[in-house]
Amino acid sequence: MNRELIVRPEAEADLARAFTWYEGRLRGLGYDFLNNTDAAVRGIMRNPELYPIVHHGIRRALVRRFPYAIFYLLEGTRIVVLAIFHASRDPAHWQRRAGVP
Repeated sequence: MNRELIVRPEAEADLARAFTWYEGRLRGLGYDFLNNTDAAVRGIMRNPELYPIVHHGIRRALVRRFPYAIFYLLEGTRIVVLAIFHASRDPAHWQRRAGVP
């Protein structure tokens, strides 16, 4: 089944901040982060139900080699990426984005 991928602006901003941080630490590391994040998104697109539900229907896919997770919702034929968060951040931030307590 073909699914539409929607990345919310907040998730795009998460990705941009992480890229900038990693690239500032070591030239090329930001691009490694983007490549691994892209691989995780491709995995979600192939089999979105593979990843565990962690909060009110929100699923989480981990990014390989980096302590980040992609939080997303399945809405019919759409996959909505809510956040791309560092694993140590307070989960209340991404939970608020979904509009659930």
